[in-house]
Amino acid sequence: MLETLLDALSYEFIQNALLAGLLVSFASGIIGSLIVVNRMVFLAGGIAHTSYGGIGLAIYFGLPIFFGASLFACAAALLMAFITLHQRDKIDIFIGLIWSIGMAIGIILVDLSPGYNVDLMSYLFGSILAVSDEDLSYMGGLLGLITIIVTLFYRQILAVSYDSEYASLRGINVKLFYTLILLLSALTIVVAIKVVGLILVIALLTIPIYIAEKLSNSLGVMMIVSGLLSTIFTLFGLAISYLYDITSGASIIIVSAIGLIGFLSLEKLKK
Repeated sequence: MLETLLDALSYEFIQNALLAGLLVSFASGIIGSLIVVNRMVFLAGGIAHTSYGGIGLAIYFGLPIFFGASLFACAAALLMAFITLHQRDKIDIFIGLIWSIGMAIGIILVDLSPGYNVDLMSYLFGSILAVSDEDLSYMGGLLGLITIIVTLFYRQILAVSYDSEYASLRGINVKLFYTLILLLSALTIVVAIKVVGLILVIALLTIPIYIAEKLSNSLGVMMIVSGLLSTIFTLFGLAISYLYDITSGASIIIVSAIGLIGFLSLEKLKK
């Protein structure tokens, strides 16, 4: 088994998949931590499903998939930020509308695309083994952008995430940073869709973070631990996917779920 895995490393698509898994894991670890502490999981789910409209847009007009999905995801993030900040009592209704309309637009545009016959399951459940050099550049650029922004504005993001009223009193522009977190979440969701797919992306953004939250005493440590755990789950998931010829996205999430169950079991035994 080990020999088979080592042989697989000689293939370029496996090398690309491993690098993509590493880049997306750390991006997901950082942004997933912000999503969890800001209680944005439902918003992130809405953005993920809305981005399908961008996938349909890209297919219909012949644009890069990441560009179309990012366009829709960022538009959804801005709209959700506005609604959350101004009409919080109606957020559930609007997210449901945005979610369903985005997916409906995507489905219709794909149906209208002449001669398009690519398996759409790859967008629903991930296609990390089909990552291109361009995809890797996008993922690397996004991780760099996230790292720079979080490093430069760590204190402001920390204050907004844990006590927005205190942050406002300190003169921090809460609306700006809240919107910024949602925009970075949208872009991270788009690249994570490539790894585990639209259906499973929320699991990637929450399971490692839940474990990391229990093991960390600060937001910064939580981000690093989340990234490491995501990387471990992704690598093991890829190995299982390759060995048994099963969908990579589902394998990664199953490994993550087993990791969570194991962690909770150990935690219970300690108590």
